[in-house]
Amino acid sequence: MKFLAAVAVSALLSIAASAAEPPRPTYVQAGRLLADPATGRVDTNKTLVISDGKVVEIRDGFQTDANAEIVDLRNAFVLPGLIDSHVHLLSEVAAAGRDIDAVKKTSSNLVVDGTVYAGRVLRAGFTTVADLGDDPDAIYALRDGVAEGKIVGPRIIAAGFVGAHGGHGDVHGFQPDILALLTPPTLCSGADECRRAVRKAVQRGAEMIKTASTGGVMSNTATGLSQQMTQDELNAVVETAHMLGRQVACHAHGADGINAALRAGVDSIEHGTYLDQESLRLMKEKGTYLVPTLLAGDTVTQAAKNPDWQTEAVRRKALQVGPNMVAAARRAREAGVKFAFGTDSAVSRHGENAKEFALLIKAGFTPLDAIRTATIWGAAHLRLSDQIGALTPGKAADLIAVKDDPLKDVTELERVTFVMKDGKTVQGIIKDGKTVAGRI
Repeated sequence: MKFLAAVAVSALLSIAASAAEPPRPTYVQAGRLLADPATGRVDTNKTLVISDGKVVEIRDGFQTDANAEIVDLRNAFVLPGLIDSHVHLLSEVAAAGRDIDAVKKTSSNLVVDGTVYAGRVLRAGFTTVADLGDDPDAIYALRDGVAEGKIVGPRIIAAGFVGAHGGHGDVHGFQPDILALLTPPTLCSGADECRRAVRKAVQRGAEMIKTASTGGVMSNTATGLSQQMTQDELNAVVETAHMLGRQVACHAHGADGINAALRAGVDSIEHGTYLDQESLRLMKEKGTYLVPTLLAGDTVTQAAKNPDWQTEAVRRKALQVGPNMVAAARRAREAGVKFAFGTDSAVSRHGENAKEFALLIKAGFTPLDAIRTATIWGAAHLRLSDQIGALTPGKAADLIAVKDDPLKDVTELERVTFVMKDGKTVQGIIKDGKTVAGRI
């Protein structure tokens, strides 16, 4: 018994000693480093010292340490992990049978799907996303599972959806008894109901509020793309959300709905397809972000050329919206509106988020500004500038690497070879005891 007691004490002392040891640092050797997205400064031959999931220091030269894990990116271009401010991680439009998922899949099934899609998004270099409206039980479980390290995925900011009965975000296309079962609990008609819906969403766990002031392309109903929520309803949503410390992202296509949402004080316009001069004036005046989701527009335009894709109501709206989105983004950029990167992935395929960059170039962005939308500007939009968006001491060790210079060809970001999130390697290859750039 004395021997067993001694062994137990020895084991406890060993555990205590190992727990007291400082965490093993990671040294990331970067051949080229986007050191300051704000100015576009690129440094060469740097070493990022990482500990406890954060950047601690950036040193000159390629440093080594016998006690450190060495990540060899000496032949790569390193930049901050990317941010997608508009995704839906639990589904994909292209997935077979998606149209009846609402009556077949439980929240548990959706978490399984979301786990797959979240992994794809992270491996594509997007280390933070905002999920703008999904099954609450599933998306909050996925968010928490990632945060607890149980699921491999990007950092998730999960919004709760509040929209109008019969509008975009409601359920369409089923018989009445099925609709009654599937209608989301946070839909509303009238200002008081909308206040209540926001409070319910926040109580349930929403970190943001997503609303929809206009019709939407993917709603299976021929109700157009113009305003669907009244000014009083939008005012109530925004006022209540802001009282509870939540920002409001607003899906909006038609100019009437965009401008009503802007007058209410939403924090971002998602899509902005038919914005007009009044929209631009209000966005500039209020500092509202535009999240253009050009990839969603391009995806549905191409898909709608197939007469078997979706219903006729959806196809007609898709053919209207897609060609207008790039032009709207161009006008907003020329007007000096704030931008944040967003894809609306689920409409497009998860993991292909970086295809948005080429469309931003088509809208007149420089490669540097396109990258800013997914780094420092995206971080500011999500109010996370103190944590992400740049590789500076004290911020999260979220970084990616590509072979060539994305400031010359931004489509290089479609070919990410290395991903680190919170100081942990997500994608890369171990060779001779070192992590080197490469696709798993």
